[in-house]
Amino acid sequence: MSPRIDQIQLQMIWSRLISAVEEQARSLIRAGFSTSTREAGDVSAGVFNTRGEMIAQAVTGTPGHINSMARSVKHFLEVFPVATAQEGDVYITNDPWKATGHLSDLSVVTPIFKAGRLVALFACTTHVVDIGGNGPSPESRDVYGEGLFIPIMKIAERGVMNESLLQIVRANVKEPVQVEGDIFALVACNEVGGKRLLTIMDECGLTEIDTVGDEIFARSRKAMMDEIAKLPRGTWHNKMTIDGFEAPIDLCAAVTVDETGVHIDMTGTSEPSRYGINCPMCYTEAYASFGVKCLVAPHLPNNAATMACITVSAPENCIANAQFPRPVVARSTIGMFLPDLVFGCFEQALENRVPAESTGTLWNIRLGQQPEAGQPGFMVTTFHSGGTGARPALDGLSATPFPSGIRNVPVEVTEAITSLVIWRKEFRPDSGGAGQQRGGLGQTMEIGNRADLPLNFYARYERVENPAKGRQGGSPGHPGRVSLGSGGKLRAKGLQTIPVGDTVVIEMPGGGGYGDPRARSAEALAHDLRCGYVTEAGAADSYGRPADKR
Repeated sequence: MSPRIDQIQLQMIWSRLISAVEEQARSLIRAGFSTSTREAGDVSAGVFNTRGEMIAQAVTGTPGHINSMARSVKHFLEVFPVATAQEGDVYITNDPWKATGHLSDLSVVTPIFKAGRLVALFACTTHVVDIGGNGPSPESRDVYGEGLFIPIMKIAERGVMNESLLQIVRANVKEPVQVEGDIFALVACNEVGGKRLLTIMDECGLTEIDTVGDEIFARSRKAMMDEIAKLPRGTWHNKMTIDGFEAPIDLCAAVTVDETGVHIDMTGTSEPSRYGINCPMCYTEAYASFGVKCLVAPHLPNNAATMACITVSAPENCIANAQFPRPVVARSTIGMFLPDLVFGCFEQALENRVPAESTGTLWNIRLGQQPEAGQPGFMVTTFHSGGTGARPALDGLSATPFPSGIRNVPVEVTEAITSLVIWRKEFRPDSGGAGQQRGGLGQTMEIGNRADLPLNFYARYERVENPAKGRQGGSPGHPGRVSLGSGGKLRAKGLQTIPVGDTVVIEMPGGGGYGDPRARSAEALAHDLRCGYVTEAGAADSYGRPADKR
């Protein structure tokens, strides 16, 4: 047994654990091959006790990955119990229902040993650029068409990589070098985290970390419940309508706050779609609970104890709890709207604390080119976003993703690794909802191909028919739009072709405004006009006053 830990030593160990998992995540980003890993940071990393409970997570990463991965390690332990683990073993899966929601995410778990005894597990996730099948298009009718499905299995055994699995991966993806490189990066980053943990244990005289983890859990749970106790008791309801694929979708939530925690019930949410915009429950739990955390206790650590104070339920026959084998490749279409859905419930209970609605799901640009006439093929995802909703005391953030927090990919990187050329990338004036606090602006991008070949365009966009709503009298943000540079309109979802010599124009939506637009200060509006965030016509139309840039 480890010696008894006093409060000062516990704080030191906690800080060291956070550093270890942050180094783990940074190692993954540095070693990653795909733009989603090394540029966008679409990753997660964390350390778990021997029961598969997350003790600490890296700050770097996305809520959808970390919160769903936090529950996935127990699935790994069901297949590979602690007693069967051997030094050098590494496990992998992309099972959407047991990991992070779709096949494009690879999750890797590594048992860590000290003196021949398993003392912890490190886990990480990244979004790979391609996993085969129909690629990122949401048009498959089941998960089988969406790519290679890897059940929970060993990617390494006693330190030897599973070459047979790697051969299968290489044979099924359009970007084998990038995907295989990301797999090695996942394995390596867990090893980095494990080595750092063993150093911490040696320096602190620890023979195991479950005891430390339990101390951290006890303090985390108490702190989370103390914050929940400050909330009013009751139940509040909200409904959000989003575009959907074949029909609009209703997302419904009832948030209940009581002495046991915060409970979210999604009864009333629309039935599953025929297409790949369905969301497994693990991803629904991840983003719905993140919405609560943002408002109730954003400063508290995210671990198994704080997450246990929030429960999420959804009927099995709804789009937020899609069952196998539903298609789920674009599960973010649902999941990334859940924080705003939860915010709409809390707005009724918390005064001047809830921001307006944001763009929600990312406006990533997914383009591919088939190899032809001596030209190489490629598949690329470049991460971008519209604006966030205005906050009670601040404007929304422009071209900034919420709730994912994923970084925009520099255009130079995309141009360097493909034949694409980005002709325009600029803020979209007037796209942020008017209000006392203005919604964040969307952005406009125009992309063409230097090669004389058509492009495959994999669209999966929202906020085209149903823009982000304002709060407390604020106006909605402007909806998004997708079109050809030659003028033809494109569908918001589905695989389409960009003809040779033409371009695709992506106009991303803005966030909702907060408060009465007439209450916006003259100085703030003048600044918007000088910077081009609002046009003179937009100022007159949305704010009801003549333009004045002084």
